[in-house]
Amino acid sequence: MKPNFPAIEQVAERLLAAERVLFITGAGISADSGLPTYRGIGGLYNDQHTSEGMPIEVALSSEVMRRTPAVTWKYLAQIEAACRAAKPNAAHEIIARLQAHRAVTVLTQNIDGFHRQAGSRDLIEIHGNLFELYCSHCGHEERVADYSGLTTLPPPCPQCTHWLRPRVVLFNEMLPEPALNRLYATMETGYDVVFSIGTTSVFPYIAQPFLLAGQTGALAVEINPADTQVSRHADVRWRCGAAEAMTALMAQLETSS
Repeated sequence: MKPNFPAIEQVAERLLAAERVLFITGAGISADSGLPTYRGIGGLYNDQHTSEGMPIEVALSSEVMRRTPAVTWKYLAQIEAACRAAKPNAAHEIIARLQAHRAVTVLTQNIDGFHRQAGSRDLIEIHGNLFELYCSHCGHEERVADYSGLTTLPPPCPQCTHWLRPRVVLFNEMLPEPALNRLYATMETGYDVVFSIGTTSVFPYIAQPFLLAGQTGALAVEINPADTQVSRHADVRWRCGAAEAMTALMAQLETSS
């Protein structure tokens, strides 16, 4: 069945006239890259216990990382392997292209780094990035292209006797303050159009920027095959995948401009 894109002409017109745009993205935007969208960081587990007999949320928690880092690193490496086998799709690439012509901010829950790979610059990775490693003891930082060069897990810190971990938000950890401050600043400055793409919006800090559109007059567009926490607040809803919707929108923008 051919997807229906109601009000796509109006969305394109508002986008072309917009001074500031916010894209909020979740696991669904990476689904067209081959990454699953269901439970657990990276979407690799669905109500299953790990081989250690614990839920994935426990294996990927701050407590287990502190106590037995090899367990947490084992599952982080599995997530990274899935990311390494995939690449950014048309949705990531189109958002990056839009940033070249207008003030576009991307708020993403994803840790796969696809927005960055696609070329997005104004990027708030609220849950961090798998490829930024640091030592919590001495503060050493480094960025890796992938985990193929990590022969020992957890990898040892080259500056001290401790070990490195990814700069991602594990379960029971606080959100990074710099990312939160950037989000608050974006909300305070405002935006003319906001897109929610591939996220169920269960976290308040993901839902609130979308709900704010109703108070400011911004156009709120949701792209998701299923109903979410913010669906009833959307001005426009496209029930399909991210790559399909963004490809149709880009075609309409080219026609309208």
